[in-house]
Amino acid sequence: MSYKLPMGPFHPGLEEPYKLEMICEGETICDAKLHIGFNFRGIEHLAETRNYIQLIALMERVCGICSFIHTLTLCQALENLTGLEPPPRALYIRVIMAELERLHSHVLWAGIAAKLMGFKTLFMACFAYREKVMDMLQTISGNRVNYSMNRIGGVNRDIVDPDTVLKMVNLLEGEIARELVPVFTSSYTAKSRCAGIGILTREKAKSCGVVGPTARASGLPQDLRRAAPYAAYSEMEFEVPVETAGDVQARLLVRAHEILQSCRILRQAIAKLPPGEFARSEAKLTFETSTAVSRVEAPRGEVVYSVSWKETSRTPSRVHVRTPTYVNMPAVRWMVLGARVADAPLIQASIDPCYSCTDR
Repeated sequence: MSYKLPMGPFHPGLEEPYKLEMICEGETICDAKLHIGFNFRGIEHLAETRNYIQLIALMERVCGICSFIHTLTLCQALENLTGLEPPPRALYIRVIMAELERLHSHVLWAGIAAKLMGFKTLFMACFAYREKVMDMLQTISGNRVNYSMNRIGGVNRDIVDPDTVLKMVNLLEGEIARELVPVFTSSYTAKSRCAGIGILTREKAKSCGVVGPTARASGLPQDLRRAAPYAAYSEMEFEVPVETAGDVQARLLVRAHEILQSCRILRQAIAKLPPGEFARSEAKLTFETSTAVSRVEAPRGEVVYSVSWKETSRTPSRVHVRTPTYVNMPAVRWMVLGARVADAPLIQASIDPCYSCTDR
């Protein structure tokens, strides 16, 4: 006899409130429905009442983990509307900040995944690495979250001591490559809890339209940094990690390898950091009556901003945000089908969901 088993909206296995309503027979999940909307803040409507300076500060608060990525995507759209191009140094600083934020997001997710596996030692290690990444972000921006780095035509702060940041990156990369990645790739605990569960096939991933590490773990080699380079990514050499198993372990492996690739990109960006100014003047800034679309590869996948502006207005007429969790979330239903109830928290966490972004 089947029965309904809700997980959420408030549950120890969830980072943020949402509801996964599972239809079960015994300990097996036969179907599932997802319910969101518990974090709705009306940010897109608020955006229509903000000028471009206030707008950047507002959109930075869409997500506490990807705050830089959201302002980067917004500023690229605003730069398209104004024709103000950032100087080369600003583009490299944007790459450095984006990859540090990716490092932070992946290491944080690894800690949460370890906790759900019951691997408390690994959980503590991940959060220790996270602190080191946040120290680097604070060294550059002055803040641990909400960095206030992006502006139209560049960035607000220069990297005054790139050598110090490079030393911190090299030290962290060595520790992660030596201590963290091998645990995720070869540990019996990780394999026994992650291998063969939450499978999303390549065909199903394609039909669901998933993005980011979730797509790459199912054999879809899509990454905007490679497919449609922005900032200074066209000058960077890196690999796009892809796995084909489509299970929780594959999603874990993709992120583990992406951590090392982010360190590789950081070394290149710091070494190639060009001299010169890091922002253009906004003194004669004017907006065209138009709509601009900007896309960026966030830690969880593709973020899309659509910004509409009227030339005579001080505020946008429309700002629409499409976040990666919004498109990855429906795939959770297919991941949990046939799984054990006990695996549901880990399976839903494997897409690294952010419902703050999704609900906005």
